[in-house]
Amino acid sequence: MKLYVEGGGDTNLLRTACRKGFSDFLKKAGLAGSMPRIVACGSRRDALDAFTTAIHRGEEAMLLVDSEGPVSSQHQKGHPENWEPWAHLHSNKKDQWQKPVKAKNTDCHLMVQCMESWFLTDRVFLQKFYGQGFNPKALPSEEKPIESISPETILQALSDATKKCKTKSKYGKGEHSFKILALIDPNTIAKASPWASRFLDILRKTKP
Repeated sequence: MKLYVEGGGDTNLLRTACRKGFSDFLKKAGLAGSMPRIVACGSRRDALDAFTTAIHRGEEAMLLVDSEGPVSSQHQKGHPENWEPWAHLHSNKKDQWQKPVKAKNTDCHLMVQCMESWFLTDRVFLQKFYGQGFNPKALPSEEKPIESISPETILQALSDATKKCKTKSKYGKGEHSFKILALIDPNTIAKASPWASRFLDILRKTKP
């Protein structure tokens, strides 16, 4: 099974880092024995196109993209396997994606509202990763559910929190994001993000 993910930009170096980041993340989540093949697609549209081509060929595939906004309660009713990520992506004014023919809701997964949302679940780890100069007070309040915080707010907060770090440069989506993803605890993320929990639970039920 292939997992088509948003991320990795346009260079081989970044796409390699993206694949490694997600692979290490899933191994830490206990999926080492049933790992999907990670396909770093760059843009979200390229991820959708690659996923659509795969399922039209009859291949086993999943899609993982940022939600890029809050998910309406009407799209997450009942059991998580019955949630409607395709409906969310269709309602997004920027995307307005149609669910591909043959695609199921359990084939589609969202990082709500972006991958960096996951990083806010472990601020102790972020402090250790960035070291001297890291300013945790620049991050959004821990009382705010991570899925309620906009991508713009999170990215600006990470930039502000790391701009005075001594041993690492200011947060960069390409430079640091996949290194953090590879090291952060998936179980901590799953506890704070219902959509991340859904993603991992469905992957665990999927045959290798």
